[in-house]
Amino acid sequence: MPQPRSSQISLSDTPFYHCVSRCVRRSFLCGVDSYSGQSYEHRRVWVEERLLFLSSVFAIDICAYAVMSNHVHVVLHVDVQQVMAWTDSEVVERWHRLHKGTLLTHMFIRGDRLSQGQQLTLNDTITEYRKRLHNISWLMRNLNEYIAREANKEDDCTGRFWEGRFKSQALLDEAALLACMAYVDLNPIRTKIADTPETSNHTSIKKRLESIKGSITTHSLMRFVGNPRQYMPKGIAFSLKDYCELVDITGRIIREDKAGHIDHQQQPILQRLGLSGEQWLTLTTEFEKHFCYAAGAEMMMNQFKAHTGHQRIRGMGKAKKLLRCA
Repeated sequence: MPQPRSSQISLSDTPFYHCVSRCVRRSFLCGVDSYSGQSYEHRRVWVEERLLFLSSVFAIDICAYAVMSNHVHVVLHVDVQQVMAWTDSEVVERWHRLHKGTLLTHMFIRGDRLSQGQQLTLNDTITEYRKRLHNISWLMRNLNEYIAREANKEDDCTGRFWEGRFKSQALLDEAALLACMAYVDLNPIRTKIADTPETSNHTSIKKRLESIKGSITTHSLMRFVGNPRQYMPKGIAFSLKDYCELVDITGRIIREDKAGHIDHQQQPILQRLGLSGEQWLTLTTEFEKHFCYAAGAEMMMNQFKAHTGHQRIRGMGKAKKLLRCA
C-alpha cells in the first residue's frame, strides 16, 4: 500500500531527497523503441530543460539527475530558508512563471489598490504559494505533467504517461547523499548506454565535467563547496574534483564488472565518509535495491522512522552493514 508523502519527507531530518519517476506505458519516455524503431531521444532534452528551469523557480536545488529511457532520477535539496526570505512579490512572480495565478495576484503585481478583505485573501494565497515553492511534490508535478502533455501531444493519444506516484527516498547523512548522487550519475554506465561519465548525455555528471572544462556554467546545479569548515557557503560539502574522480573510478569498476574494491590510491573522500571500496561499490550500484523511503546510518534511520510514524523501514540491516561508520 502506498505511503502518504508526509511519511516519506521530513525536512527536520534532512533537506536531501532522491526521487524517481517511471513511465507507465510501453512507449518510451526517451531512447529508441526496439518494437517500432521510433526514436524518442529528443524527449531527454525536454526533461532536462524542464527540470533545470523548475530549479530556477522553486527553492529546491538539483544535486544530481539522469534522464533514462523510461524513468528519471533526480537528487534534490529543499532550501526552506531561501523561500522564507523571498518577498511576497517574488513569491507571486515565481508562481506566475508556472501557473496563471488568481485575479488578486495579478492585481497585486500590477500595484492595484486592494480592499481589506481582498488583502486578507491575497495573504492566504501567497502563504500557500510559498509552501508550494519548496514542496517536492509540486516540483515533480510540474515536471511530470508538462512532459506527459508534450508526449501525449506528440503521440496523438491520451491517458496516463507516468506511474501514479514518484518514488521518494530521504538521504539522511553525507554518505547516503554522495552514494546516491553517484548511483544516479552512473545509471547510463550501469545500463551500458554510455562508456564514460563525460559521454553520459543528459546527466548532471556530464554537465559538471563540462563546467570544469569551461564549456558551460552550472548555475542550475547545486555547487560543491569543498570540505566542511566554520563558515560554510550553501552547497555540497565536498570537492567537485574529488567527486568527479570518485565517479570515474567507480564507473571503471562497473564497466569491467569487477566485484573487488578500489585497492590503489583510495580517494580521500571515501576515507572521510568512513566507507570501504566494497561498501561504496554496493551503494553506488544497488542503492534503490537496498533502501526504500530513507537511506543513512542506523541512528539517522531510527530518527527518521520516529518522525515520520513508520513502524518499520526497509533497509535498516543494510544501513548497519554499509553505513555503520559514516
